Amino acid sequence: MSATVAAQPTLLPSLDQRPNADVVIYDGHCRICTAQIERLARLDPAGRLAYLSLHDPEVSRRYPDLSHERLMQEMYVVDQQGRRHHGAEAIRHLSRRLPRLWWLAPLLHLPGTMSLWQWLYRQIANRRYRFGRVESCDGGTCHLHGRG
Repeated sequence: MSATVAAQPTLLPSLDQRPNADVVIYDGHCRICTAQIERLARLDPAGRLAYLSLHDPEVSRRYPDLSHERLMQEMYVVDQQGRRHHGAEAIRHLSRRLPRLWWLAPLLHLPGTMSLWQWLYRQIANRRYRFGRVESCDGGTCHLHGRG
């Protein structure tokens, strides 16, 4: 693994550890993103999820259809059937996937609210580097996206 991957916390289960899990692809250079992913991992004692920083070269090898640019815009979840869920839809998917998040599912699935959830997700995603970033950002990506 390269230095750019070092941002991925070691406590997160990898694809190698959970080959049949849904894969959460997140921004490992974003502190708020990483903190939320660590929280998500604690809500998953049954091991339904594995985690991969979008900055890990493994992402482009396993998911060549997901460009780095797309992944910088939104979190993705690739489920066991290979379907891609992104942004607020990924959060909806996780609310159905993890029993400890089932309380959230009715709110996220209210008819006609998806556009609101997508808007809220984009507002946070576009400003995520204002909440902090790891020191290992390379290529100026943190500065570029921190303007949000």
